[in-house]
Order: sequence, then structure tokens, then C-alpha cells
Amino acid sequence: MNPEILIDLVTKRMPFGKYKGRLLCDVPEHYLVWMHGQGFPEGKLGMWLHTLYEIRLNGLEQILSDLKRKYPQK
Repeated sequence: MNPEILIDLVTKRMPFGKYKGRLLCDVPEHYLVWMHGQGFPEGKLGMWLHTLYEIRLNGLEQILSDLKRKYPQK
């Protein structure tokens, strides 16, 4: 896995919808599950959200917590 994808998850923000403006890593799990059922969007955003879905599905949230401390938001 490309580590830049993980960094993007803790630094990029959701560009639309109910969770617009939230860090991608802070999008609630229920929204990711819903989006998985609907189909993730095309492009990088879809790849980021799908990666986040897989991280949550496999209980690997600690990776994101560690990165959030390393790359704090201003």
C-alpha cells in the first residue's frame, strides 16, 4: 500500500454531502457502509473512501490515530 494514501486520509476533507468539511478519517462508519452499498465515487475520493472502509472493516483504526497525531490539522 502507498503510505501517501494513509496520509491523505488524515489530511484531506470530504468535499460534499452531509459530512462536507470533515477529515476523511472522521467520516462515520455507517456512512462508509452506506456508500459501499451505493458504490464509491470515481477517482481518488472513491479510492480514499474505499480504503477507509477496509481499514474500519478490519479494525485497523489505530493506524489512522497514529497518523493524525503525526500530521495535526491547523
